[in-house]
Formats: sequence, C-alpha cells, structure tokens
Amino acid sequence: MIKSMTGFGRAEVITSERKITVELKSVNHRYLDLNMKMPKKLSFLEGSIRNLMKTYIQRGKVDVFITYEDYTLNRVALKYNKELAGEYLGYLKQMEEEFGLDNDVRVSVLSRYPEVLTMEEQSLDEDELWGFLEGPLREACEKFVAAREQEGENLKKDLLLKLEGLDSKVSSVEARSPEVVNAYREKLEAKVRELLEASQIDDARIAAEVVLFADKICNDEETVRLHSHIRGMRDILEEQEGVGRKLDFMAQEMNREANTILSKSSDLTISNIAIDLKTEIEKIREQIQNIE
Repeated sequence: MIKSMTGFGRAEVITSERKITVELKSVNHRYLDLNMKMPKKLSFLEGSIRNLMKTYIQRGKVDVFITYEDYTLNRVALKYNKELAGEYLGYLKQMEEEFGLDNDVRVSVLSRYPEVLTMEEQSLDEDELWGFLEGPLREACEKFVAAREQEGENLKKDLLLKLEGLDSKVSSVEARSPEVVNAYREKLEAKVRELLEASQIDDARIAAEVVLFADKICNDEETVRLHSHIRGMRDILEEQEGVGRKLDFMAQEMNREANTILSKSSDLTISNIAIDLKTEIEKIREQIQNIE
C-alpha cells in the first residue's frame, strides 16, 4: 500500500505519577527530516526516538512534539550548601568587626540567602523513562502511518484515473498519425497537379516524398514507450514500500517522450494532444511528490 507524506498521529498516557503526550505531523520532503521539540530533560532519549521512528517512516519532513509532566514530589530534593553559608557568615563577622555593628543574623535569615538552600531535580532513570515513552511513541507512529496509508489510497485512485486518461491520449496520437500521412499525400498530389499536367505526375517520386515525411514525423517509438511507462507506473502503485522515487523517475521519462512527440509533430491535432499529455504528466508528477 502506498503512503502519502502528509500525516498526523497523536498518543497520550496519563498515570497518577506523570503524563506524556506524543504528536506527529508531516509534509512533503525528498528525504526523512525529523524535527523534535521536547523538554530538555528528555533530550538524552533523542537517539532512541529517531531509531524507532525510522522503522515506521522513510520520507517526509516530520515534526515531533513531546510533552512530559511529572506529578511526584520525590523527583525534587532540597540541597544545603554548607560552604557557601560559611562564607556568608565569615563576611558578616568581618563586617561586624570593621563597622562595629551587631551581628543579628539568625538561621532563618541565613537560609534565605542566595544558593544556601536550593531545590534540585533528581536525575531520571533512563530505562524507566524510555519504557514510559516508548508505548505512546509507537502508538502515535502507528496512527501516523495509518493516516498516511488512507491518504495514500486516495492518491493511488487519483493517479490510476489520470493514467487511464493518459493512456487514452497516447492511443489518440497513434490513431491520428496515419491520417496525417494520408493527408500529406493528398495535399502533395493536389499541389503537383496544380503545377503539372496529370500525365506528368511521378507516382514514385510522390511515394518517396511521403515515405520521407512519414519517417520524419513517426512517433511509434515514443507512443510504445509511453504505453510501457504507464503500465510500469501501474505496477509500481501495487508495490508496498518506497514507491515515490520510482514513480518520480517514471514520470520524468514520460515527460521526455511527450516532448519528443510534440517536437516531431507538424499536425495541430497531435500537437494539442501532446500538450495535453505534458499537462497531465505534470499533474501526475505533482501528486507523486506527495507519496512516500
């Protein structure tokens, strides 16, 4: 099943101790580009997060949003800086002696001096935190992939419809080409009759000129290759993974054949069909840019 590069997935886990939310959204990109926004305390898990996501996603610019809330108080500890408190007291005693002031500092006052008492967050258990994050991360990725697959199915239907129309236009070129040669022969014969007596018309010379003209405008190779590319693109659409780049290459080849048909054409009808071919191929290429 083909996948779109546009997708969204979200998962959340809440316990009595903490809450974690994972949200993914993506747009088109030639390669896989993961942009993460998460609390600094989770930054040590970035490598594990990237490795897990690469098992689900191959292409696209993916924004990853992770929020984390800890409801427990045991994650924070009160720290007493004895050395700093001693320095404060030393300087206060020096000020007492130098200025003849009463030293009335109490413990309650000293404890409020900067950095004497501080609240420090205890380090998190990496394995425990990864175990808590991995579940919602996988769930978000699975929902994300499901959304991409659903959009990919819609893209597939649209591409198959466009390929059907493209195939019909190529068949129109094939049907029109012999008519162009016959019309050229009739026009050439009529022109010669205007200039010469009927008895002087050289049928062999006219036939040779028609052959040269037919060879010059012949687009058999291009139409055969276009039919082949269309069949090839249909086959690629049935593949499971990594079809975007293959389809893009195939569309480039199809555009090349349409350009050649247009450059060879001396007939307005075929030229218009070739222009329509190029327009439809460009629409197909635009859709392919959305496929993973």
